Amino acid sequence: MVFKTPKYKSRKRIIKKITVCRICGPNSTIKVDHKNIPQLQRFVTSQGKILSRKRLGTCAGCQNKVKRAVKRARFMAFLPFVQLY
Repeated sequence: MVFKTPKYKSRKRIIKKITVCRICGPNSTIKVDHKNIPQLQRFVTSQGKILSRKRLGTCAGCQNKVKRAVKRARFMAFLPFVQLY
């Protein structure tokens, strides 16, 4: 049996992009508060789901603040739980 060897080896270069949190990073003016409804609507999809850290560009601590603020705003009826069409 003859095995074919590849002519070249594919090497994937992993380039890590250093991201800075949009909320607590430098030059940020965003304040997370459950009473600031226009700001909170940016963190929620049209269906009412909270966006992920990867989509928002936030650190873990700020994502936790966003989560808490959205849930408080929903409980106080500032934001709807689900968008009805």
